[in-house]
Amino acid sequence: MNNMNNTKEPTHRESVPWFDGKKINEAVFCEEFIKDFPMVCLNNTFFTVDGMVGDESGIKQEIYNRIKPYVVTGLSKRVTSIVEVLKLECAVKSMPIDADRIHLANGTLHLTSGFTEEKVFCRNRLPVAYNPDAPMPETWLRFLSELLNDEDIPTLQEFIGYCLIPSNKGQKMLMIQGKGGEGKSRIGLVMRALLGDNMNTGSIAKIETSPFARADLENELVLLDDDLKLEALPQTNHIKAIITAELPMDLEKKGKQSYQGDLYVRFLGLGNGTLQSLYDCSLGFFRRQIILTAKEKAADRIDDPYIAEKMCKEVEGIFFWALEGLYRLMQNDFQFTISDAAKKNLEEAVSDGNNIIEFLASDGYVRFASDVYATSKDLYGVYKLWCDDNALTPLSQRSFWAYLKQNAEKYNIVPIGKICNDKGKKVRGYKGVETLQPLFLKN
Repeated sequence: MNNMNNTKEPTHRESVPWFDGKKINEAVFCEEFIKDFPMVCLNNTFFTVDGMVGDESGIKQEIYNRIKPYVVTGLSKRVTSIVEVLKLECAVKSMPIDADRIHLANGTLHLTSGFTEEKVFCRNRLPVAYNPDAPMPETWLRFLSELLNDEDIPTLQEFIGYCLIPSNKGQKMLMIQGKGGEGKSRIGLVMRALLGDNMNTGSIAKIETSPFARADLENELVLLDDDLKLEALPQTNHIKAIITAELPMDLEKKGKQSYQGDLYVRFLGLGNGTLQSLYDCSLGFFRRQIILTAKEKAADRIDDPYIAEKMCKEVEGIFFWALEGLYRLMQNDFQFTISDAAKKNLEEAVSDGNNIIEFLASDGYVRFASDVYATSKDLYGVYKLWCDDNALTPLSQRSFWAYLKQNAEKYNIVPIGKICNDKGKKVRGYKGVETLQPLFLKN
């Protein structure tokens, strides 16, 4: 806690109301402590006017300095005990999620009424000051012009602006892909200067594989993954739920009882590809992604090793640049500006992540017509044959049938419970599609 750094350590035992000469009255101590350092506690986490206290070491150090003249043994345990009492003393049942304002280093910007120097308890306070006279961030703008196509820069501007407030209304995550060396990671350094401790860095994939990763994102504005892994995710339900979260979610911390907490974190991924899924072939997973492509590094470009530092010095101007994107996004009802190139990126990602789409569009394997039929077994068998012919790995039968069921209307096919197979048995299948490849050709 910043306001504890300059506290004078007591050098001798003074008369204090919370010590009777033998014992410390922890409740009275906490009452006095909160008067000196106002704070509240929600879900076992402290908050001050500066936002979330992610590291309790400052609080523990101040408690230690105050009680050490009065405690002879067990000092560390006593500090820990007082911290737990302090959490009870200043506990609150809820805190507002202020999506209509931005808490800044020197006050509060109300998005509809303007800036005030007033500060109140909040979940997130940005380290950047509100400075209407901040100059244009020329280095940042030049960097973006070299990194992205012009039509994609407004998308990034809107997304970074979106990350300034605790809201999931945009229901999107942003992926920036490239071959490497373009400078994508510099975006993360600028985001850190803009958001401070309100941004977490880590793996987006870990959200699906670790039961405790989601709790680490509580009260965070952004999760930045600057080394996006290309391995397909085993599941996607947690990521999808967080991106569109409107209600509290069940969160779990190691060794503690699960609880209901608010998540409004946004995902920003930087890497050589996009997120894919092993089993989720639905458009619901992909429609939550915005995919931008970085320009290839110019052969004659000379990199400036100090460009990150230069851009971070422009953070007050970058804030206003991002704020412009936020206002535009709000005016468009949180619908992002998406270029034709970004739309094509998404289409390609859908196709890459679900080869069933390419199979159904292929020639020589299936035919669609209103008066034809195919058994489920034959249809999946021809799909596996097509995958083998194209050196691709077939998706599971579960994924195959789930995709057909979700997109039956798109392909004008109808699931039928009883059609005859080649042995005269009544089996499941589809009307409106037939297989063209005899399955014995597979061998």
